[in-house]
Amino acid sequence: MKAQNQVHLHALLLAGVSIVSILAGCTPFSGGPGTGMRRSYDAPAGRLHYWEVGAGPPVVLIHGGQMDHRIWDGQVKRLRQSHRVIAYDVRGFGTSQQPSRVYCNYQELRGLLDHLGIPKATLVGLSLGGSIAIDFAIAYPERVDKLVLVAPGMSGFDWSADFRRMNLIIEAMQAEDVESAVRLWLADPMMAPAMENPRTAPTLERYVRDNMPAWLMNPYLERELQPKAAARLGEIRSPTLVIVGDRDDADILRISEKLEREVKGATRLFVKGAGHIVNMEKPDEFDRHLAEFLAR
Repeated sequence: MKAQNQVHLHALLLAGVSIVSILAGCTPFSGGPGTGMRRSYDAPAGRLHYWEVGAGPPVVLIHGGQMDHRIWDGQVKRLRQSHRVIAYDVRGFGTSQQPSRVYCNYQELRGLLDHLGIPKATLVGLSLGGSIAIDFAIAYPERVDKLVLVAPGMSGFDWSADFRRMNLIIEAMQAEDVESAVRLWLADPMMAPAMENPRTAPTLERYVRDNMPAWLMNPYLERELQPKAAARLGEIRSPTLVIVGDRDDADILRISEKLEREVKGATRLFVKGAGHIVNMEKPDEFDRHLAEFLAR
């Protein structure tokens, strides 16, 4: 997903590119999924949009980079029967505004929970969303009930040289060649398994196209957790489930192994045949694992 802060720093030439012209080449964002009422929260760096539905213990769904809250449509429909479900668009994705000033993703999540009057919640994060959930659990352990990390990223992780392939996508966006950037991203090892599935491929491509301008967000405006999470996993106190596809990127598999090893009591589950977008690729198996963990 978004190159989890490390690769994001390679977008150094974006200042000369017109975001307006990039947007002109992208599919217009298609709006909410009908899984709840769209609301907004005026955070310091700009407005964040979120969807809320259901009643019961709160669960917050945090999407991956270059996507938005809609990836959780299937999970929302099931969780809403027993939980208060909040799915939001992370800063710069979906309908949430691009940053107008320095911001911090895990602090914006805290602000959203404060806005909603939620003192403690279960966090479910995919990829970038997993990285945000990890940072939040370290910074505010008293506010996390349970932690579900799906193919997660991690701040401070030592990404392999192979991850530099993301630069090709950024360069295509800087050249205002949106179609090439879309093709590169959908063919990437992190996306290819999901694109093999005729049920998920059209939906996934739509979400990707809607969020392509996010590749050019100014990386200097994002402030990360300090010290970063990779050296602080022992500080996570909440029950933790790590779900990862056995076909996912090697770096993501390494992160999942590190979490299982260093987070006390963490459980790691593999979903056979799934790549990076586990909840969309294998929804029935994913939902079963999630329901069992939430019921504990």
